[in-house]
Amino acid sequence: MATTFDLADEAATLALGGALAKILRAGDFVALHGDLGAGKTTLTRGLIQALLGEGEEVPSPTYTLVQVYEGPDFPLWHFDLYRLDDPDGVEELGWDDTVEGAALVEWPERAGRHLPKQRLDVLLEIQGDQRRVRLEPRGEGWQERLHGFSL
Repeated sequence: MATTFDLADEAATLALGGALAKILRAGDFVALHGDLGAGKTTLTRGLIQALLGEGEEVPSPTYTLVQVYEGPDFPLWHFDLYRLDDPDGVEELGWDDTVEGAALVEWPERAGRHLPKQRLDVLLEIQGDQRRVRLEPRGEGWQERLHGFSL
């Protein structure tokens, strides 16, 4: 069952990332969907900063395609697949290593067949001056963690 939130501003988007950080576990895969400027990187920044500290710089990995952070309990892999031409290219980025930690993936549809069936889909869309975010759990585990989830 999907959960939907309206986010008034960037601070609310960062706060949603922080709330997701509280339920993130090793082995998780979070797929961030949305147009350019929808807030994928902002949400990811909120999540990573909640785990590593607000002073942690979290640039978009648009050009590097992947950025790895050492979290307190497990590594965090932040992928931006916008510039990926071939889905099989994810293998060269350490895609299979993410099972040791958590993967946060912008433009996940570009991973093609490599996109895991068990994941949390986060769909962001711009609606006027705010954003609407829908969390859609896929597979086991996420549904239970999202029960009662709030900002």
